[in-house]
Amino acid sequence: MDWKTTINGFKHYLRLERAMSANTVEAYLNDVTKLRQFSEPQGIHPHELTSAQIQDFLIWINGFGLSAHSQARILSGIKTFYLYMALEHGLHENPTALIQAPRLGRKIPDVLNVAEIDRLIGAVDLSTPEGMRNKAMLEVLYGCGLRVSELVGLKISNLFLDVEFIKVEGKGSKERLVPIGAQAAKYLRIYLGEVRVHQKIKPGNEDFVFLNRRGAPLTRVMVFLIIKDLAAAIGLKKRISPHTFRHSFASHLVEGGADLRAVQEMLGHESITTTEIYTHVDRDYLRSVITQYHPRS
Repeated sequence: MDWKTTINGFKHYLRLERAMSANTVEAYLNDVTKLRQFSEPQGIHPHELTSAQIQDFLIWINGFGLSAHSQARILSGIKTFYLYMALEHGLHENPTALIQAPRLGRKIPDVLNVAEIDRLIGAVDLSTPEGMRNKAMLEVLYGCGLRVSELVGLKISNLFLDVEFIKVEGKGSKERLVPIGAQAAKYLRIYLGEVRVHQKIKPGNEDFVFLNRRGAPLTRVMVFLIIKDLAAAIGLKKRISPHTFRHSFASHLVEGGADLRAVQEMLGHESITTTEIYTHVDRDYLRSVITQYHPRS
């Protein structure tokens, strides 16, 4: 059972049986490739690794200065690999079973306030076709809380604007319905009816909503660059990305009193604990509550 054959089988397992996205599959394969780089020079095959050797591997990757989060993610990939080994190759002893990931703090993601969102989207130049596209794109990104991969993969056939919903394909090809507000729907209709309708579209891309000048779907990198340029244009000093819009969407809903289960459903989180990170409350708000309501303030 050599490394090349086993990793190739693992790739097919992730794609076909687990229905993971191409980006997730690539991340898992990178994790296992690191384990291979550690083990193969020592003549150790994947089914021969022991728990002690996995611990040595973790010490090895720690030497590269990786963060605790990165090490935990790599270990998660290795654990999935040995789950595959047990299911497909009958491996009886899982060397990762008793190994725990580094303890991680729960980091509150960076968010933009409503005024910053308005300034950022307001900086879009609406005099160009690309500007009209970018306006619609950012309104949808913030208004629906999408991942950037969900945004660039959004299909016209999954838009139900008459009932104010869109269907999104999330992680693991799992579909969910997400409400779309009036503002996002308005600019999406304008883009589709006044800009996209005049584009020459590459064959096979007719159903994708957001297209570049060549008639192909936007890439994640392109969305990141558009947002980066807008942030520079308004002098925004925060380090932001497309995911910042998703964090801001969730944070603003929770701060406004939205039910956490509803936010979980809209974000497509499998676990409510992932959504709970957005229950942080602004310190100034807490201070105002104490000032207003505490008898000794």
